[in-house]
Formats: sequence, structure tokens, C-alpha cells
Amino acid sequence: MSDTTLSKEEKQYKRLTEEPVARLVLELGLPTTISMLITNLYNMVDTWFVSQLGTSATGAVGVVFGLMAIIQAFGFMFGHGAGSNISRLLGAHEKERAKAFSATGFYLAVGAGVLIAVIGIVDLNGLCRLLGSTETILPYARIYAFYILVSAPAMASSCVMNNVLRYEGYANLAMVGLVSGGILNMAGDAILMWGLNLGIRGAALSTMISQYVSFGILLFFFLRGKTQSSLAPKYFTWEFAVHKNILTAGFPSMMRQGLASVSTMVLNAQAAVYGDIAIAAMSVVSRIFNFVFSVALGIGQGFQPVSSFNYGAKKYSRVRKAFWFTLCASLVTMAVFAGVVYVFRRELLLQFLTDMDAYEIAFYALQIQCLTLPFIPVCICGNMLFQSIGKGGRATILASFRSGTIYIPALLILTAFWGIRGIQWSQPVSDILSAVLSLPVAAAFIKGLPEDGVEV
Repeated sequence: MSDTTLSKEEKQYKRLTEEPVARLVLELGLPTTISMLITNLYNMVDTWFVSQLGTSATGAVGVVFGLMAIIQAFGFMFGHGAGSNISRLLGAHEKERAKAFSATGFYLAVGAGVLIAVIGIVDLNGLCRLLGSTETILPYARIYAFYILVSAPAMASSCVMNNVLRYEGYANLAMVGLVSGGILNMAGDAILMWGLNLGIRGAALSTMISQYVSFGILLFFFLRGKTQSSLAPKYFTWEFAVHKNILTAGFPSMMRQGLASVSTMVLNAQAAVYGDIAIAAMSVVSRIFNFVFSVALGIGQGFQPVSSFNYGAKKYSRVRKAFWFTLCASLVTMAVFAGVVYVFRRELLLQFLTDMDAYEIAFYALQIQCLTLPFIPVCICGNMLFQSIGKGGRATILASFRSGTIYIPALLILTAFWGIRGIQWSQPVSDILSAVLSLPVAAAFIKGLPEDGVEV
């Protein structure tokens, strides 16, 4: 049968199961990488605008980052959980069953976002202090946090739509939604903060507006029938198996994002001992670090639909090839980006920090993190492999390493014995140990995959 006589669904199936895996991973990974770079770029631009208001305002951005991680933890859990199942079901030609996962994941995320917003707004001061705010940072943090909480339903549900689009192989559509919101946010910062003189309230309001615009664009693609899955309420189900499979596949994302939020709280609490300058310094380093980290994450997310779809289609040789290609491509890319950041580390930090004490803390931390950045793809690729094929237990363990189960003890122990140097070294130590523990687990599984067509 020629390609011209195939339906849209059949063409997509053929593309994901027959196109060379290296090209396919790059095709799906490039839009995702661009999306994540733009998202993290607007986070950095946001930090730059806020940094003009002073060190305490800059610290507030780092504090509220933990709140955003909590919201995204639920969004990614339902998004990756639904998307992973959808991709495997489409690979097995079970389109109608896939619709139950997309609708259920979407409405669960909306509900979680509303719940977080209500709980957070009821005790805003308590929430900000829990996130690591000092008394001087609190006035800025509570303003920023309020608008982030109002945007929580859109932020969480957008994560679901974005991931469902990616897992279906429509990474370009996901990119349009995220990039549009990111560009709007950067423009909004300039207009609302300086044009209308709204200060940190303008930065927070800009973020909230951009989240709802991004939500609207992503929703439009589903309403116009661009996908095989659906968000129609009639497909939402309380069926135990659907909820169980979403939570099982998505829990690694919850662990990764949730522990990232807890880690941010612990980091802020440890840094607070050294004043607002330490919180601001590590906040800026985190934003720069996350920008580079998003490159490896974007390539890895290009791998996920290839892995899950072909695993569902029992084409295990393609899963194997895709994994090793993704790992090698990520290692090389991260090494290059780490080198660029290392060379220009001074110029980057001076864009965000005017206090020289904060600058010195950030300079040392960023310098050593650049040296360990190439270790990160090992943990990412292993985690995404197991999550994409529904092996939730192993995915959760690997996801928790650098986000918390290794990082938090390293932070507490090193800080206790080494003070501020311990804070600066905790993430690099965590990255190295996470890579050492992750690689054997992933490599052993890949080696043990059966021949194509065999039921596992």
C-alpha cells in the first residue's frame, strides 16, 4: 500500500515504527528541546527583570520556584502517565482505549491544580515560609506565589496536553503551545514590570497570563481533532485500571518534580543561614543550570515516544537502538553546553547579581556544576526508558536519585561539615553518584530485551 492511500493514523504508525531511530529521536527531540529552552529562557529573563529590584526579590524567585515544581509535579505525573500508556496503546492499535487515558489524565490535572491553588492561597504566608522564604524575602515571595497559584490549573493541565502530544509524535504542536507562552511571558515582563511600573507583581502577572495563553493554544489542537486521543468529558473514567496505570507510569515524574521541590526548600533553608545573598546566588545558579539541563531533557523526551510506541509494537530492537543513540547524543551535547557556560560563566552571572558577595558564591557553584553536567544524561535516559515502557518501579528509583534521595542527604551532610562549600558541592556530588548507580540498571535491561515480536 502506498503512503498516499494510508490514513493519518496509519502514516503516524509507519513513521514511528519504520523511520530510522536516530532521525526520529532528533525529529521529536528538537521541538521539545526548543520548547524547554524557551521555557527556561523566559525563567532566566524573568529572574533578570526581578533581579533589578534587589537581592531579596531575586531570592523570592528561587523560593517560588519550589512552588512551581510542586504544581508541575502533578502535571507531569498525569501527563507522563497518560502519555506513556497512550503511546503504547496506539502502538498496539488500541485507539479507543487510549482516549480514556488522555481525558482522565487531563481532568485529574485540572482538579489537582485547583486544589493546590485553594490550599496555597488560604495560608500564603505559611506556604512561602515553608518554601524557604526569609522575612525580608517574604513580601516579594507572597506576591509572586499568589499569581502562580492562580495559574496552577492551567499549568498542571498544560503539562498533560503537552506530554500527550509528544507521546503521539506531535512534538511540533506541543512546541507551538509552550513557545508562544514563553515569548509572551518575556514581553509581558517588560511591559508590566517597567511599562506599567508593577514591579514583581508585573513579573508574576505576566507568568500567569502566559500560562493561560499556552493552555488555550494546546487545548485548541485537541478541540480541532489534531490528535488521536481526546479530552472530551465522556471519555473520563473512574475505572481503577486506568487510574492505576496513569499513576504507575507517571509516579516517577511526581518523584522527580516533587523531590526537586523538596530539595529547593531544603537548599533555601540551608542557604538562609548565610543570608539572602546565598539564596539569591543559588537561585541564579539553578536557573542557569536548568537552562542547560533542559537540552538533555529535551533530547530524552524525543526518545520517549519512540521507546514507548515501539515497545507497544514489540519492536524491541528499535528501543535498544534509540536508547544508545539518545544517551550518546545527550552526552556530547551536554559536554558542549557545559563548556560554553564555563567559558562565559562570569558574564552570565553578572547579568543577574550585582551584590559581589552573592556573585562569589554563585561563581564557584556554577563553575563546579559545569564540570559534572555531562553525567546528567545517564540518569535522565535510564529514567525515561523505564517510564516510557511502563516500568514504574525502576523509573521511580532512578528519578529520585539526583532530585532527592541522593541530593538531599548530600546537601545536609556536606553543609554540616563544610558550610557554604557543602551547599555548592551537593549537586555535583549528587549528579556523579546518580550516574554511577543508573547506568548499570539501564544497560542490563536494554541487553535483556527479547527479539522483535516476542511478548514480554
